[in-house]
This record gives sequence, structure tokens and C-alpha cells, in this order.
Amino acid sequence: MNTVTDHDYRASARRTLTLESHAVAALIERLDEAFDHACQLFLACEGRIIVTGMGKSGHIARKIAATLASTGTPAFYVHPGEASHGDMGMITARDVVLALSNSGETAEVTALLPLLKRMGTPLVSMTGRPGSSLARHAEAHLDTAVDREACPLDLAPTASTTAALAMGDALAVALLEARGFTAEDFALSHPGGSLGRRLLLKVEDLMHQGDRLPRVALGSPLRDALLEITRQGLGFTCVLDEDGRLAGVYTDGDLRRTLDHHDDLRQLRVDDVMTHGGKTIRPQLLAAEAVKIMEDNRITALAVVDDQGHPVGVLHMHDLLASGVI
Repeated sequence: MNTVTDHDYRASARRTLTLESHAVAALIERLDEAFDHACQLFLACEGRIIVTGMGKSGHIARKIAATLASTGTPAFYVHPGEASHGDMGMITARDVVLALSNSGETAEVTALLPLLKRMGTPLVSMTGRPGSSLARHAEAHLDTAVDREACPLDLAPTASTTAALAMGDALAVALLEARGFTAEDFALSHPGGSLGRRLLLKVEDLMHQGDRLPRVALGSPLRDALLEITRQGLGFTCVLDEDGRLAGVYTDGDLRRTLDHHDDLRQLRVDDVMTHGGKTIRPQLLAAEAVKIMEDNRITALAVVDDQGHPVGVLHMHDLLASGVI
């Protein structure tokens, strides 16, 4: 039995990654008016982008469809074999088809050509052979040819599928930018994930408010501030002026500093030892912005104030952790 050393594993991996990186880099010089036309067809589409492909190209087609759909271009995958047995009903003249085939001659895919022409559905193809049937019958052809596969037998789809995947990403990003797609738009497509939580949850969704808002009046004895911090359990209290606006905050950290500098706390008022002003945030801002403020200032709680400076809530780091924002 032949033995393979760790060095041989790494050498093989380096060859594969080098070949595939070259295959992707080569696409840059091949971008031309056909890419622009494909993007224009997709942007003008009044239906959906139907992505199709067979075998390994089918797996890449599924991923491209998912990427398009999550970045503002409605799309879904249709299996070309199933399309010939009823699933053509999923495709309409309002759609645009993106068909993948490295050879450009995959029977299940080319069998769709007469049907697409009859329906008047625009076709964009992605193949490794510009002279192939699929390329010739497409309104726009994207050339994803590679010099060779990473497979040492030059048989298993490796570099070619990597190139097709990269071209699909290039399409998705170009369309994303053309649509002015935002981070909040992206989050709406990912409401269940951690990204969605970071981008959709706002401060007002998580803050403590009403009776849970710790507060004492300016001029109160320090004892009252300590009791309020203990009662609410947030390690923090707002200090309000006579108009109900935020004058400052008193925190667990302020208490430690007070103990360092004062032997007798009984005569102190909260004004004497509070942090004037303090870091604040508006309720309508994203919770992710609160995370940044807390991390930058090494604090664990923020006063939430309205446009007039009145406290309306308090946001604690524990709330952000519990919600999955961080």
C-alpha cells in the first residue's frame, strides 16, 4: 500500500487552490458587454430569475439562486430534468432563465431551449464553451471556461464549478449595488439568523422602560441612588434635573470611585459623584449601534433618551446578549 505524507496532502491542496484561484482570476479579463446585458435583463425582469443546471452545475445553480434571492433579486432553482416533466409550469414569459452547463450541451438543459423560445422567456447562459448550443441560443452568454480542472484526471468538476460560482457571486453583487440594496434589506431576508437580529432589532425593542427605568432626582442623597440601583438590578441609575431631562448617570463604577475618594458617604449627594451627561442613545437606533457605544466606552448600560433629552429607557449589555445581538 502506498503511503501519503502530510506534505503530500498540503502539496495537493496547494495545486488545487492555485488552479482554482487562477480560474477565477481569468474571469476578470473575460467580462464584457454580455455581462452588462445579463444584468440589464435581470434588472428588467418582472418575474423571477429561474436558475437551472444539472449535476454539479445544478448544485452551483442552487447556490446562485439562493444568493440572488437573499440580495434583492427574486430567484429560485428549477431542476432541468423535472422541468421537462411538468415543472416548466414554474417558468413564465415574465421570468429570465439563467442556465449553467460547463459543456453547454447538457441534454436536460438544452432540451429546454425550444420551450423557452416558444414562451419568449429570455435566456442567460453560463458555460465553458462560447460556441456551444446553450451559448449560441442565449441572449447573453457568460464565459466561465477554465484551462483545466483541479482534478488530476481533468475530469471531476472542480475549477469549472468554482469559476461558475464566482461568476454567480459577481452577478449577485452587481445587481445588489445597482438596486441600492441596504443592510436592512438584507436583514429582512434573514430575520431568523444572528445577522437579522443585529440589523432588525432596535434599542426600543430591548430597553427597560416605565417602572423598570431606574431614576433619581438631581440633589438626592447618594443613599437614594444606591437603593434605586439595588432595586432595579441594572447597576445603573439615571439622574434627572427638575425638567425631567438627563443630568447624568450613577453606576457601579462610579460607586467604586466614590469609595476610593470618600470615607463618609452619608453626607454625599448624587450630584457630587455622578458622571455628568453620560453616554446615551436614541430608542429608534439599531441595537447593534448600542453594542458599539458600549464596547468603545467599556460600559455595560446606556441611558435611552428622546429628542428632548428625557430618559425613556435603559439598555443593558445583558439584554443584548440574551437577544442574540452579540
